[in-house]
Amino acid sequence: MTATDRRPRRERAARKPANVSPPGLEGGRYKPLADEDVQRIHQAALTVLERTGVEIMESECRSILAAAGARVDAARNRVYFPPGLIEALLKLANRDVVLYSRDGQADLHLRGKRVHLGTGGAAVLVVDLETGLARPAGLRDLYDIGRLVDTLANIHFYLRPVVARDVGNADLDLNTFYACLAATHKHVMGGCYYAGKVAEIKALGALLAGGEEAFLKRPCLSLNLGYMISPLRFAAETVETLTAAVRAGLPVALVSAPLSGATAPAALAGTLVQSIAEELAGIAYVQLVRPGHPLLMGSMPLVTDLRTGNMIGGAAELALMNAAAAQMCHFYGLPIYNSCGITESKVPDAQAGFEKGLTTAVTALAGAQYNHHAAGMLESLLAVAYENYLIDDDIGGQVMRLVRGLEVSEAALSVDVIHEICTDGPGHYLGHAQTLALMNSEYHYPHTADRDTRTNWEAAGSLDMRERARRQARAVLRSHFPEIIPAGLDRQVRDQFNILLPPEVMRPPL
Repeated sequence: MTATDRRPRRERAARKPANVSPPGLEGGRYKPLADEDVQRIHQAALTVLERTGVEIMESECRSILAAAGARVDAARNRVYFPPGLIEALLKLANRDVVLYSRDGQADLHLRGKRVHLGTGGAAVLVVDLETGLARPAGLRDLYDIGRLVDTLANIHFYLRPVVARDVGNADLDLNTFYACLAATHKHVMGGCYYAGKVAEIKALGALLAGGEEAFLKRPCLSLNLGYMISPLRFAAETVETLTAAVRAGLPVALVSAPLSGATAPAALAGTLVQSIAEELAGIAYVQLVRPGHPLLMGSMPLVTDLRTGNMIGGAAELALMNAAAAQMCHFYGLPIYNSCGITESKVPDAQAGFEKGLTTAVTALAGAQYNHHAAGMLESLLAVAYENYLIDDDIGGQVMRLVRGLEVSEAALSVDVIHEICTDGPGHYLGHAQTLALMNSEYHYPHTADRDTRTNWEAAGSLDMRERARRQARAVLRSHFPEIIPAGLDRQVRDQFNILLPPEVMRPPL
């Protein structure tokens, strides 16, 4: 077979990889914290909230908390949470959160320890697929990356990965959601910078769903909101947006991302305590606004390189803390929005691969339900690369195979098969009925990583993984234009909203 014959097969494989380990498998085998440590961290977080409190400026939020029994020191703008109040409000939290897809085929059931991997970030740069150079991210990137993600089986949701720097603030939130929703059937999460824009986003969702009732029954979009400025300070404007989103019925992720050694203690356990305290304060507030509202506990501790003061993500410390945060969320029975798959590398190279693989495997094995940043990210969340989504999908497939674990049944123990092969058989298992039956279910096969012989690899052009991924990404972007928003509905959307993504980019070129 020639190199020319081989390449289209690999490109097709990238579009429809074998999904040996589906989304939503149960994790939780890895537990960095002993049971008594989980209790100690919980009690420490309660102590922080009662003794140190949270800085909250005069606002509706502060009034709601005060009316519920929190103690307010108006002179210092601090709110102190009695442990009993936190414990009582935690009992009201939703423990059966589902983030819905457009077509019902990729819903995220986040109960228990069911693992999902997806995109994330708010990168401002894109490593261009043709030039290999970094350039400002744009609205078209949100659509094109979404089309790519739509084809990748081990990327289970689409959290907007870049900020469209070619769109003004007034139009940014709505156009971000539109570009993402037009590109993939998978659940879409994004930010919202202004409370007044929540109604617009909800109206867009309702229009796409065929009505407000249908949308609220199965919301295909959600908001990630950085309501907390570490250490322990509510972000006033974002809390207003959070309040509006909860009242509107939109699922939310409560994002707390303290930096160990910078905006949180250098002791990793101390960073975890602060992050949990920040999250408990946010969860308590949401229950007061709307008990049982669908939310993700966004404990997302990050790491500082104390030699430089820079945030780093491709680190064992980040993996440890996010896995421990997942364990705390299991203690509360709540789904976690956590972080993995970050790298400091500027390009998809060996450093990117080992850093991404390390953190993604650890958080997934810990049973984190919503692992964002797991695909695409480079340069400490500042950049993304198209080819990285293919590479990270390959990593995700292997990680989900780890999560799936080993089946230990009577048939899998293979006692009779071993006896047959060793006494009456050929002395090997190739071609045996069990081998043929299991080859596509027991084993995960990568679509971009190379497993060929050197001779065949050289015949195919001696391509490294990055170049293979680039070619696969180009093939997908040339051919995959899903009609997720039919033309007639698209016209209705454009009549009602100022949609800036040109309709012609959503169709294959002539």
